[in-house]
Amino acid sequence: MGHTPYGYRIENGKAVIEEDKAEKIRNLYRNYLDGMALAKAAHEAGIEAWHGSAKRLLENRHYLGDDYYPPIIDQKTYDKAQEERLRRAKVLGRTNRKKQPPDTQKPPTSFIFSALKKNYDNPKQQAEYLYSLIESEAQ
Repeated sequence: MGHTPYGYRIENGKAVIEEDKAEKIRNLYRNYLDGMALAKAAHEAGIEAWHGSAKRLLENRHYLGDDYYPPIIDQKTYDKAQEERLRRAKVLGRTNRKKQPPDTQKPPTSFIFSALKKNYDNPKQQAEYLYSLIESEAQ
């Protein structure tokens, strides 16, 4: 098993609920559904988390219970939180953002230079001078 979700601990190879932390998770859901922002909802619930971490807590399906983890929240609460998260994203215009593909072009490692005519004792001046001599990238 990988990382144990917040609100659980492993005892004798089984996941068990840590009730004090589980109550904080329930409060996170309540606070969020009552209109608080993610980070504020987490903070008020007693969980130190930034926006992204609080969002991941809200999206964690283990809290519904599965073959390994006992349930902390019910399906209705989980579904309401997901609907609210999507509703807020739509209001803020964040539903169809497209991620830019990573730049796969490698930066040049070879250049064609003009002939070196000057040398400077100051490294910054020498670097500026060398950059000024670049004519093109080598193919």
